[in-house]
Amino acid sequence: MFQRKRFRLRLRTRTLILGERTLIMGVLNVTPDSFSDAGAYLDSAAAVARALQLEHDGADILDVGGESTRPGASSVAWEEQLRRILPVIQELRGKLRIPISVDTRSAEVGEAAVDAGAEILNDVSALRMDPRLAEVARRARVPLILMHMRGTPGTMQRGPFARDVIRDMKTGLRDAIARAKRAGMGKTQLLLDPGIGFGKKHAQNFEILARLPELARLACPIVVGTSRKAFLGKALAGTGQPSVPSGERLLGTAATVTASILGGAHIVRVHDVVEMVRVARVADRVLNAARS
Repeated sequence: MFQRKRFRLRLRTRTLILGERTLIMGVLNVTPDSFSDAGAYLDSAAAVARALQLEHDGADILDVGGESTRPGASSVAWEEQLRRILPVIQELRGKLRIPISVDTRSAEVGEAAVDAGAEILNDVSALRMDPRLAEVARRARVPLILMHMRGTPGTMQRGPFARDVIRDMKTGLRDAIARAKRAGMGKTQLLLDPGIGFGKKHAQNFEILARLPELARLACPIVVGTSRKAFLGKALAGTGQPSVPSGERLLGTAATVTASILGGAHIVRVHDVVEMVRVARVADRVLNAARS
């Protein structure tokens, strides 16, 4: 069990305290092809209603994305991403009390999103696709999440996979921090995500969770997203059985959210907010008991 460090994360309208308790980031995919809820919230009205529901359910942050990054996914033009997410962000202004994070690899999307009210940028490519995103975050004075991924969503699960996944992850994230710093960002505005399911073998995802405290050595807050992912479907299935469908991976998500928290995660990114708020509440009690 790892005692996570506390951080103060400055947003435009507030400061988030990270480490006192685990923060829940609720997922809102405004896409036709995401692996979990494809097309369910492509309509702006449905997306707005879902966002407000996630807040009601206990989410601390809303993460909105207009581009699927599931294994095998093709990239989506920035204009199309904005067509999907911008009306949602604009409609939520004045209605949503929790901060909005935008999941994008594009500087154009990031800039328009923060202008519309987003307060965090979440880049699954860790600035490899569009390094200008760091400049957008710096100018807007918003935090930036840097996630480790081998390849691109379209190629990441084809291999070759890293022989030493922990070394590969830490090296990639150190390089990402360096890219952000070259753009003028301070380290206090950076968060790191190990990229569970992004260019890793199924077993490597479990290794990352088991060794998550090693990521804390990079001295940034940690974000982890295991929710409903394919490696859980494989693990939940019996020997020789087909993978458990994404909608039936709640217990696997709960187990890995707990492992993430006990390993030092500050924020967990999830689809099932009601349930994971409760899981995090219990895991935090265990963590705090170990500290006292």
